[in-house]
Amino acid sequence: MAGRVSLTLNNGSFLLSPPPKSTTTMSSSLRTTTAASRLLRYSSSRSTLTLSASTSLSFARSLVSSPLLSSSSFSQKRCRVASVNRSFSSTAATKCSASSDPDQLKNAREDIKELLNSKFCHPILVRLGWHDAGTYNKNIKEWPQRGGANGSLRFDIELKHAANAGLVNALNLIKDIKEKYSGITYADLFQLASATAIEEAGGPKIPMKYGRVDASGPEDCPEEGRLPDAGPPSPANHLREVFYRMGLDDKDIVALSGAHTLGRSRPERSGWGKPETKYTKEGPGAPGGQSWTPEWLKFDNSYFTEIKEKREEDLLVLPTDAAIFEDSSFKVYAEKYAADQDAFFKDYAVAHAKLSNLGAQFNPPEGIVI
Repeated sequence: MAGRVSLTLNNGSFLLSPPPKSTTTMSSSLRTTTAASRLLRYSSSRSTLTLSASTSLSFARSLVSSPLLSSSSFSQKRCRVASVNRSFSSTAATKCSASSDPDQLKNAREDIKELLNSKFCHPILVRLGWHDAGTYNKNIKEWPQRGGANGSLRFDIELKHAANAGLVNALNLIKDIKEKYSGITYADLFQLASATAIEEAGGPKIPMKYGRVDASGPEDCPEEGRLPDAGPPSPANHLREVFYRMGLDDKDIVALSGAHTLGRSRPERSGWGKPETKYTKEGPGAPGGQSWTPEWLKFDNSYFTEIKEKREEDLLVLPTDAAIFEDSSFKVYAEKYAADQDAFFKDYAVAHAKLSNLGAQFNPPEGIVI
């Protein structure tokens, strides 16, 4: 791309490769670059930040010309800037070890709330966060090979996994927000959208933290098959196999299952559910599909009460849903949540936060709370 600027922080030196300039401008830039190098010489680690193509050039120029250049600002943005395709599936993305910007996270959350109010997209944003995090394998120590909440779901190779059918729509919904707030990693944005959707639907406050590092490219995507199946031969065993691999337990499994109080299953995507029911034929949002609950944009404990009563044929019950009342260990929690919404909310908030952190690499290590 013409006029691209590349910055690299490597072994304590700051290298800037701007496009050709006049002799006077180049001299001025060199003096400022030298000053930046001195400020950064204490840093011995190599780290990178992914920015959109539209912001990389302006960001680089600001580093060269800013009279407010300081070591503290660089300690927060130690990075390599590379030209990146704007699409979520760009293969030009680079590894990012800079934190998401706290102020941008707060502002993005407000934009997500507006999106939810206008598009009624709570369920698919919850699913986006879950499916990015749910590939975690506790038996693999290396990052990002272990999977988890690292933003890899933005790449086509993972997005095309069967379990992720339809999630391209979620990416399209938040694309403008990501472009507006380039200081937020994809991994953080996916989890921010998911937690905000739960809270805005009437669910509990999720004790979230941010600062997740993004996977760098398609080669970091996990193999297909790590996410749960809706209709396996042995539903309870399958749920345990998948969620135990993530380091979660029976209580987590049942609590997280309760998020099916939101949303619908569409047969053209998952192979499950009816094309439409009396609860979904008129939306809101795009009509159709089969929901688990009558009020499928309201987060409450009705998922458990509806499955327990089995009183409505227009409501969906998947084999893995039925398993939570059929398996003796799962049933303890399912009965509890059907009877006590406060208990469900409490356990759900903990389980959701735990899921959102799986496999993530945080910078700073303790994360960022907004």
